[in-house]
Amino acid sequence: MFFIKIADITVQIHNVYPFVERFCKDYRVDPVENPDLIIGATTDEIVREVELEGATMPPEQAEGICLYRKICVQLPIKFQGFLMHCAVIEYEGVGYAFAAKSGTGKSTHIALWQKHFGNAVHIVNGDKPIMRFRKNQLYAYGTPWCGKEGFQTNTSVPMKAICFIERSETNQIRPIGPDEAVTRIFHQILTPSDLETVNSLFPLLDQTLREIPCYVLGCNISEEAAQVAYHGMNKI
Repeated sequence: MFFIKIADITVQIHNVYPFVERFCKDYRVDPVENPDLIIGATTDEIVREVELEGATMPPEQAEGICLYRKICVQLPIKFQGFLMHCAVIEYEGVGYAFAAKSGTGKSTHIALWQKHFGNAVHIVNGDKPIMRFRKNQLYAYGTPWCGKEGFQTNTSVPMKAICFIERSETNQIRPIGPDEAVTRIFHQILTPSDLETVNSLFPLLDQTLREIPCYVLGCNISEEAAQVAYHGMNKI
């Protein structure tokens, strides 16, 4: 058993394998008497996760997936938050989220931002950040669950924009409204399996798309892509 603090939520974790505790080392905190969440995965749940992910997945990694899902399914109901499959960077004190189909190039694109803008760019999370409203402002939070590259920082950043990436021979960006954005964002969230969660999640997504500008970026792997994205999302 150990404790972590993730997205300003204190979680008590009852783990089977020591791997999970090591995996969450950057988020470990001292035990507290009344954590916000208490979670654990049974052996049967871990076995089912291995079967879903493929027999080559080690059970200790499958346990980590189970545990994160248990955290994330409670986010909309209890914490005004949700998991979003995207990469988030912080630049000039605000966050930019980049979402795309697997293999489209989120990691490549944020690396272009680092190349173009230098050390002023910080990666919050490379794959599975938590989005959470605090005091009516949407923040992105780093988590240990961050993709194969391991890009993550235990930090948070107020969100400036959400950008959906598509491959293109030329670099171009356009703003989109909530009607188009909602279709795209649904492919990047953990789909609820019960009505209570749906009723809690939908207003959060609605608020997100009304308050956070969204864009579609067609880009290649040139450094110019980062410049076009930044200028487009800041109307320069």
